[in-house]
Amino acid sequence: MIKLLKTHPFFSDKQIDSCDCLENQGYCNENYLVVANGVKYIVRKLLRDDIDRKFEWRVQNLAYTQCITAKPLVFDKEDGLMVFEFLEGEHKSKLNENELKLLAQTLQKLHSISIDAKPIELQIDTSTIDEHSKEYVLCHNDLNPQNIFFSDDVKFIDWEYAGVNDRYFDLACVCVEFGLEDEAVEVFLEAYFEGEYNLKKLSAYKIIYKNLCEEWFQNNSTNKI
Repeated sequence: MIKLLKTHPFFSDKQIDSCDCLENQGYCNENYLVVANGVKYIVRKLLRDDIDRKFEWRVQNLAYTQCITAKPLVFDKEDGLMVFEFLEGEHKSKLNENELKLLAQTLQKLHSISIDAKPIELQIDTSTIDEHSKEYVLCHNDLNPQNIFFSDDVKFIDWEYAGVNDRYFDLACVCVEFGLEDEAVEVFLEAYFEGEYNLKKLSAYKIIYKNLCEEWFQNNSTNKI
């Protein structure tokens, strides 16, 4: 990786101080913390060619205008690289009331972004959600704790699965990934909706999310990249 970075136009005029592969890696990218001229960057080596990276890059740029993600700096399709500013913050597995409210506010900003794209097709039985009217917005679709940074505010990373989906998919994702109990769900949803919400619809989307996760991990456990 260092050899590639030293010849890359973005880093060619910089002194690379260090390049460390991050411990927690997903299936879609290799992530590196690169320090160059004393400045921290996140460099992602893109591993899969079945993801629309141009759309991912477009979404991250839109999200950056809402101040809910890291600043995107480089998208090099030929070398399979993305470079971002480094985000200060921490991942959390348990959330207090204030963090739930901050997360809800960040989701509001994401879901307010307008984008010209068709809704994604969920590759799973959707009978549990068919009775509910659709509320399509731009969703992250992968809001596990490793994709959320908490500091004075909340920021999202890793947008490869972003797309137009029902807002309740992201809401269900948060509820499942953080194991929210009833009281925490109430705090989270009241902060997000600032009014009425549909618990039956949330429960249906939690089932969808869990089933999708189970199927995804089954498919990828035997096809790790």
